Amino acid sequence: METMNIAEIAAHFGALSRAVPLRPIRTEEDYDHAVSVMNELLDAGAADEAHPLADLVATLGELIGDYDDQHYQLPDVTGVDALRMLMAQHHLTQSDLPEIGTQGVISEILRGKRDLNVRHIRALETRFHVPAAVFL
Repeated sequence: METMNIAEIAAHFGALSRAVPLRPIRTEEDYDHAVSVMNELLDAGAADEAHPLADLVATLGELIGDYDDQHYQLPDVTGVDALRMLMAQHHLTQSDLPEIGTQGVISEILRGKRDLNVRHIRALETRFHVPAAVFL
C-alpha cells in the first residue's frame, strides 16, 4: 500500500472538511450545519451500516453528541424510555410503528432484547419530529 505524505493528507482532509465538519462543534451555527450535513448523509443512505459513509456518519454523530452533552441537558432516560413516552403521548401501539419494524421487532426493542439502530432512530426522528439525540 502506498503511503501519502502529510501535504497530501492535509489537502484531502481540507477538501473533506469543507463538505463535512470534522472538527469540534463550537457554535450554534456549527451545530446547525453539522446536523444538516448529517441529515443529508442519512438521506443518501449512510444510515445503513454497510454504506461506505457509515463511519463518517458515526464520527459526525459523535461530534454532534459531544456538543449536545455540553449544551443541552436532556433528562436521564434511555432511547427506549423516550420511545415509550412518545408512544404513550401519541396513543400508539407497537403495530402503529411499521416504519421501525414488525410488532415483534418493536417488542424486542421495548423489552431491551434489541437495541435501536441508526435506521430505527432516523425513522423515529422523522415520525415524532424530535432530534435523534433523544434516542441515543
